[in-house]
Amino acid sequence: MGYKSGEISHTGVIKSIDGNNIKVMILSKSACSQCHSKGMCNMSEMEEKIIDIYHNDNIRYNVGDNVEVVMSLSMGNKAILLGYGIPFIVLFSSIIIFNKIINNEGFAGLITILVLIIYYLILSIFRKRISKTFTFKINRI
Repeated sequence: MGYKSGEISHTGVIKSIDGNNIKVMILSKSACSQCHSKGMCNMSEMEEKIIDIYHNDNIRYNVGDNVEVVMSLSMGNKAILLGYGIPFIVLFSSIIIFNKIINNEGFAGLITILVLIIYYLILSIFRKRISKTFTFKINRI
C-alpha cells in the first residue's frame, strides 16, 4: 500500500477482464504482517480482496498483469466515514436518546443495535449506487 500526494495505491494482479470491467486481486496486509516476529503470534493478517475497476482508456490489459490500483484520498475518507464514522455517531446518539426515552439501559442497547443493523442494511441496499461514486484508476507497473 502506498500513499502519494492525495492518493492511496495498492499493487495487484488482474484476475479477469470483461469488456471495460477489470477485476484486480490485491493482497491487503495488516501492519503486523510486516513484523519480523509475525510467526510468533497470531496477529498477522493478510487478506485477498477483489476490486472491480471500470476503465475506458486505450491501454490493453491482460489477465495476470501486475498493476497498481489508485484511489483518491478523499474517496478513502468517504469510505471510512460511511463504514465507521456515521455508524459510531448513530450508535452513540441512539444509546443516549433511547436510554433517556426508555430509561432501561439493556433495552436501549438492544434498540441501538437494531438501529445499527438497519443502517448497514440501508448501505447494503444502496451498495451499487454508492459503489459508482468510488472510482479507481489502474496503472501498469
